[in-house]
Amino acid sequence: MDHAVVIGASMSGLLSAAALHRRFAQVTVLDRDTLPTVDAHRRAVAQSRHAHGLLSRGREIMDELLPGVTAELVAQGAIRGDMQRYARHVHAGQRLARGESGLTGLLVSRPLLEGQVRRRVSALPGVRLLPNRIVTGLLSQEGRVTGVRLADGEPIPADLVVDAGGRGSRTPFWLGELGYRPPEEERVVIDLRYGTREFRRKSGDLDGDLVVVIGPTPESPRGGVALALEDDRWIITMAGYGEAPGLGLAEFAAFAATLPVPDLHGLIRSAEPIGEPHTYRNPAGIRRRYERLARFPEGLLVIGDAVCAFNPLYGQGMTVAALEARTLLEPDLNALPFFRRIAKVVDAPWEITVGGDLRMPGVQGNLTPKLRLVNAYLERFHAAAAHDPELALRFLRVANLYDPPPSLMSPGSLLRVLRSGAQRAVPVPA
Repeated sequence: MDHAVVIGASMSGLLSAAALHRRFAQVTVLDRDTLPTVDAHRRAVAQSRHAHGLLSRGREIMDELLPGVTAELVAQGAIRGDMQRYARHVHAGQRLARGESGLTGLLVSRPLLEGQVRRRVSALPGVRLLPNRIVTGLLSQEGRVTGVRLADGEPIPADLVVDAGGRGSRTPFWLGELGYRPPEEERVVIDLRYGTREFRRKSGDLDGDLVVVIGPTPESPRGGVALALEDDRWIITMAGYGEAPGLGLAEFAAFAATLPVPDLHGLIRSAEPIGEPHTYRNPAGIRRRYERLARFPEGLLVIGDAVCAFNPLYGQGMTVAALEARTLLEPDLNALPFFRRIAKVVDAPWEITVGGDLRMPGVQGNLTPKLRLVNAYLERFHAAAAHDPELALRFLRVANLYDPPPSLMSPGSLLRVLRSGAQRAVPVPA
């Protein structure tokens, strides 16, 4: 095939281009933004200034699509480490047991990560990145998308168009213009509000640990994360459902003091703040069910946040984007089979995030009896994982998208939980 067009130079769009260049003679990435020539925050990436989670599996797939990119990032200051040994995980109010997980995460700021991926992708044979290009419509002929139309009227023909335009994707509208039904949309209203500050990092901070993750609970719907970054920095992001931390240093520390464990509060109190604080708000998790459509034009695919935009508190978005991009390497690029394949990628993280969100007060959605049962079991699971490193590892493997959520209820896991003596009760169906 000759030419593929990718809408959006997001991480999803860049990784899609990395996959497509193996199949197309030319790949053109169009972005409405001015792309920086150095590692810098971009206006179009609203979360750029906040903590980003690159899970172990996402890092592995990025190395598949762009061999050696992890080593290149480490050479520029990114930090590699075991996600159980060097991280403090607190879930359901329980501090999970430590151990050697074999899961290697990468701690890196969004500007450095995106900048290096953009450099690698733009250097691939046949790939070009064009900034300041706004796509306003699709070209089509006889039920097939044949390219895109830019705001200035310029047509760009293509054998395949991939929409990686994020939450604001125009594909549902464009489908209507072409005589197709838009996808069903699922929405979980979360009203998640962030606050982020950076601090100088010293060698003795957190006794050498690199990560703190504190999940919210129904009793205290607040959470936070601290990640070690390049240039001897900490980035600390805290969030609340329906509320955000104050950005003044005293207010920021006071919010941290309300979390279930004191780790972030102690770090904020002892570290030197640097730079300006920033806020962010995520109103809802959104999933567009393209896989349920009966008709869809060939020559057009949708990927990344344009298909499913998760609650970012769970840190799974970039890993899902990488998994979806790898799907573009499979032989069949017909639209509906493609959407069915990526639905299987999205199902597990969507189940994880929605199940967790619906536990929080004020979140709007359908908390089914099954979800209530699963959430009750997970409380007991986490209580057991507080002193069982194997259970903690099994949870991390699910969170890192290696294993499906039902694996936490395998006979082996159930037996370890029941033998643990954890005090949280699990309702038993009649």
